[in-house]
Amino acid sequence: MKTILIIEDNKDVRENTAEILELANYKVLLAENGKVGVELAQKSKPDLIICDIMMPVLDGYGVIHLLNKNIETASIPFIFLTAKSERLDFRKGMEMGADDYISKPFDDIELLNAIESRLKKAQILRAEFSKNVEGLNRFFDEVQKLDDLKKLSNDRRTKIYKKKDNIFGEGSNPIYLYFLSKGKVKTYRSHEYGKELITTLYKEGDFFGYTSLLEEKPYSETAEAMEDSEVCLIPKEDFFSLMYNNMHVMKTFVKMLSDNILEKEKQLVNLAYSSVRKRVAEALLLLQTRYEKDKEKNFSISISREDLANIVGTATESLIRTLSDFKEEKLVEIKGSNITIIDAEKLKKLKA
Repeated sequence: MKTILIIEDNKDVRENTAEILELANYKVLLAENGKVGVELAQKSKPDLIICDIMMPVLDGYGVIHLLNKNIETASIPFIFLTAKSERLDFRKGMEMGADDYISKPFDDIELLNAIESRLKKAQILRAEFSKNVEGLNRFFDEVQKLDDLKKLSNDRRTKIYKKKDNIFGEGSNPIYLYFLSKGKVKTYRSHEYGKELITTLYKEGDFFGYTSLLEEKPYSETAEAMEDSEVCLIPKEDFFSLMYNNMHVMKTFVKMLSDNILEKEKQLVNLAYSSVRKRVAEALLLLQTRYEKDKEKNFSISISREDLANIVGTATESLIRTLSDFKEEKLVEIKGSNITIIDAEKLKKLKA
């Protein structure tokens, strides 16, 4: 049974609305003003909120503002219920994140249809989507059912990039959001003397290239395939639709995008404060975290010494010396470009 919270200062409207919803088999919670409503929403996490605008203590705009600041209540579908039907009030409510707007007086069918529609859309947005091409396509298929996202294109072509191919270059203008469906991709920045610093490593299921889209600036880094890779190209118009046309879709989409943010911050701190030895250990464990499959007994990866040095932020010669030390200490095994971690626990202690 779905739970609906009614926040309404008029007792007759509050009780009549509750009666309609209870007859439709909804569980109903009641609040006589905005302050009580916010407290009840935070405590009970209802499936949907119906809220009047003009109320004592805290009005409807204040209610939605406070609920949107709390991650646990921000995604609850929200319908304004008010006698004020001016277009300005309608627009203000929708801009603040309301999902719908019903003017008093209303009939039973209008109310129930609005509730049913919003609950269905909320179910779409709460769904979990696997981070592969099938999951991506399912996400697009589901959000295209929403009125404000019906115009999303189906032009999500997949392009094959060979090892060392550039996907986009530093200084070029962004036209796509990229989704890595197969392979490995790195982004790096070039120093004025030609030295590279790898900023991020991407694995299957990762999005990349979205920071420049959001900033509407040329790329500040280059993306390159580390091995033969398949990349899905999502037109920037679709990206902006997902980010700006529907607040709840935006929140779902941002969760899909944001896996790498903490990893980047951690890498920058390590570059600033850790020794080369600790940074090499951290880089190897990062590679294991990003690319290990099915909890291998001993993680192994083929990577060029230059790429690994660019992740660490050190000279290739310093990296090679450190890897030789690790080999002598039986932390890793090395065969050609292949590095196998044989004692991850000791590497973790080194990087601590």
